[in-house]
Amino acid sequence: MLDHQGGPNHTGNFCSAPIHADASSGGVTFQSSYYYLGHFARFVRPGALRVLCTASHPAVEATAFRNTDGAVAIVVLNRTERSLPVALQVDDTTSVTELPPRSIATCLA
Repeated sequence: MLDHQGGPNHTGNFCSAPIHADASSGGVTFQSSYYYLGHFARFVRPGALRVLCTASHPAVEATAFRNTDGAVAIVVLNRTERSLPVALQVDDTTSVTELPPRSIATCLA
């Protein structure tokens, strides 16, 4: 957590964090990275192993993890300003979904 200016730190190179605090109001601001991290925290369990995952569209990023219970968590990011259809294939099963612009989604297989 950082203050509303992106500090403090010892060199004055202010930056961002998932949560910013406003000392004057006592309020907090949750940045988009806070919600992105939530996808990993909710679905990728302790002890999970990262497994091979590829995306065939240059504006889609994807990663996958096999949890200790055998479930596969797939996190997909759409970096574009338009909705994109996405087909997820795990072993012999394929699911098709639509990713809204600038969105992140997590699927369990």
